[in-house]
Amino acid sequence: MNQVAFPGLGLNLNISKIAFTLFGVDVYWYAILTAAAIGIGFVYLVFIKPKNNIFGIKGNDVFDAALYVVPISIIFARLYYVIFNFDIFKDDLLKIFNLRTGGQAIYGALIGGLITIIVFCKKRKINILDFLDYIAPMIALGQSIGRWGNFFNIEAYGTQTNLPWRMGIIESGTYIEVHPTFLYEAIVTFFLFIFLTFLTKKRKYSGQLTYIYLFVYASFRFFIENLRTDSLMFYNIRISAALSLAICVTICSILIKKHVNLKKIEQNKSI
Repeated sequence: MNQVAFPGLGLNLNISKIAFTLFGVDVYWYAILTAAAIGIGFVYLVFIKPKNNIFGIKGNDVFDAALYVVPISIIFARLYYVIFNFDIFKDDLLKIFNLRTGGQAIYGALIGGLITIIVFCKKRKINILDFLDYIAPMIALGQSIGRWGNFFNIEAYGTQTNLPWRMGIIESGTYIEVHPTFLYEAIVTFFLFIFLTFLTKKRKYSGQLTYIYLFVYASFRFFIENLRTDSLMFYNIRISAALSLAICVTICSILIKKHVNLKKIEQNKSI
């Protein structure tokens, strides 16, 4: 058991990264929450949302896409982590395949998933942006659920702080109080899920939900990444922070262009 405290909130918790042991194998909360995030999204997108959606996406298409997207996203999440942490694995390459030791990155999963969806949609002749808009809210919800796995692992936290919501942990035998950055991201992505769900029926063009998701998440991730103490590095560059900034700039320009075009269309209609 590990001790975690939120002294500003008067909370003292004893948590374990292991949920239970089955046939001698430890099952981790991280794995359970990841599976729950995938399962909830799968059930909703395949069986519930197709009954009333404006995207023209069929549940069967989502089902078929998931068969490729899920495993490929997991592989890319691992590769992203391994590439920028290769020193850990260079002396024992077999460790790369041992996912139970941890080490995955959400940006890797997003990149792998995006590539897979683009290829899948092209083969099925499905509008790529409509498909991405269809799943965008559930991606945000999945991230929110999955981040709680970091809580049980006591990882993905930030620098030391004395803010009221600080989290107290034991690091290398020393008690410290840090930013619970996993919690920040869990909260933001949950509200992003709610906002995107609300915006779904008010969508003005294909890709709008996807662009908003990417802009909001990347903007916040840039902020979070500069607080975290476990960022993946390339020399002195925080890789995920640099990627977040690039996404922000790119998507911001797209959103501005889309907004200007919509204004022009509305003005022409009023003439």
